[in-house]
Amino acid sequence: MMLKFYFNGSPNPTKVALYLEESGLPFEPVKIDTRKGEQFTPDFLKINPNGKVPAIDDGGTIVFDSNAILLYLAEKTGKFLPAASLRGETLSWLMFIATGVGPYSGQAVHFKHFAPKDQNHDYAHNRYQYETDRHYKILHGHLKDHRYMVGDSYSIVDMALWGWARMVPFKLGDDAFARYPNVKRLVDEISARPAAVRAIGLKDKFTFKAEMDDEARANMFKHMMTKVA
Repeated sequence: MMLKFYFNGSPNPTKVALYLEESGLPFEPVKIDTRKGEQFTPDFLKINPNGKVPAIDDGGTIVFDSNAILLYLAEKTGKFLPAASLRGETLSWLMFIATGVGPYSGQAVHFKHFAPKDQNHDYAHNRYQYETDRHYKILHGHLKDHRYMVGDSYSIVDMALWGWARMVPFKLGDDAFARYPNVKRLVDEISARPAAVRAIGLKDKFTFKAEMDDEARANMFKHMMTKVA
């Protein structure tokens, strides 16, 4: 049974698409249009109860969360996985990206581009800009003396970082990459790979809702429609 890959064009699915393209694993892409609310259908919630992409169904083995998928696929195939002697470093940087870079980047995007400009906006915007910048400065420092994130070769950790890092200007401003040239160097190297071009282009084979209208905001930002006590 061919692996099913539930995706859209956002950063987390794109890093998994990169792995699938790099590894040559055959897969069936299944689009989930989050602006239409397809992530909340009963069928998809059986795949990921958290209602987010990406997720995979590998012959009945369900995996969700992008970094978990990368680790699962690398262990399954033996490709793009750092040496066992580097497992501690691999897990540390994967979790740094999963729990820090990704969430702070996502919130930086939200408050920079989509959040209502109410009295609480400046505080939240400044916090997430600061934390996102702080994380990328850590990555910049690490990559000063390392070509890749872990070990001497391209791996799932670089793919995990690339998914979000290639969007640095959208999150932090057009000139933000100037603050992290070592991160930009790695992003540029990965983005030039044919597999990365195919991964980015996967979304263009499908039709996704482009408008950020009331329907899209209701599906993407449900907290705006719900008051929690």
